Amino acid sequence: MENIFIDMESWIEYLNDIVEYEVRWNIYKTVLIILILWLIKKGAYKLIGIGKEKDLKRVYHWRKTIQYSIAFIGLLLIGNIWISNFQSITTFLGLLSAGIAIALKDIFVNIAGWIFIYWKKPFDVGDRIQIGEFKGDVVDLRLMQFSILEVGNWVDAEQSTGRIVHVPNGKVFMDAQANYSQGFDYIWNEQHINISLDSDYKKAQVLLKELLNDMFKPDFKSIEIALRRAQKEHFISFSQFTPTVYAKIHERGIQLSLRYLCNPRKRRVFEHKVTEAILDTFKGEKDIRIVYPITSIYLEKGMGEGNTKA
Repeated sequence: MENIFIDMESWIEYLNDIVEYEVRWNIYKTVLIILILWLIKKGAYKLIGIGKEKDLKRVYHWRKTIQYSIAFIGLLLIGNIWISNFQSITTFLGLLSAGIAIALKDIFVNIAGWIFIYWKKPFDVGDRIQIGEFKGDVVDLRLMQFSILEVGNWVDAEQSTGRIVHVPNGKVFMDAQANYSQGFDYIWNEQHINISLDSDYKKAQVLLKELLNDMFKPDFKSIEIALRRAQKEHFISFSQFTPTVYAKIHERGIQLSLRYLCNPRKRRVFEHKVTEAILDTFKGEKDIRIVYPITSIYLEKGMGEGNTKA
């Protein structure tokens, strides 16, 4: 009886030795395959002419092709080492799908983003949006990316720069999106003007309110309709939608803030019109003085040429 147990223990130890040997050998073969494939990739990169600036686009596409091909070949070879029944079609297709999903992860994320955009409609063609650092009007929606006509950046008041920015669809899962057009067709815009402390600020407020009401009165009806529609579709509610003027003490005097609703694509147009109207209105008012930062330089007698005192 004791001999039987001894033989079984010896047999188990023998099997363990075989398994450990096979595992070690499989690890060696896996490391060798990875090393060889890495060397092949590096050699292929050299052959396609990396560093030639005139062929950057060609090099980029060849690099991607080589990268995906090496990953696919490596998956097949390493899978064949570790999985005994790798030859079966089910296992092969499963690992093939997994390999493709890993190698082409960004492509699948972009496709999922495209489905999400069409299904949930965070924005649509024609909407003005901001996603991450990109801001503009959506002009195209495609399977892998959407395109926006850029606004802002080096141009003031969110006017168009003329550039088309192509954004990967996967960005919708990573960055917050601000939609200027969805839910409510107007945005609040503010302009600031500073008047001196001895100016009649109440009179200035009255004049500015009259100015804004006259300018935006034709839009009040459409704004009210849009607001009612927004209240039904979204939890959007404003205590008032007509223009107003706020006053506060500022380091440059009294700051008057003009706040009004406008079409997001016409911000600069309205800012221009409002500015012109303010200048024309205050020009004839002796008790309202617009102030702005200035620098004065005083020259002292006896000081050499070029010496100044600020």
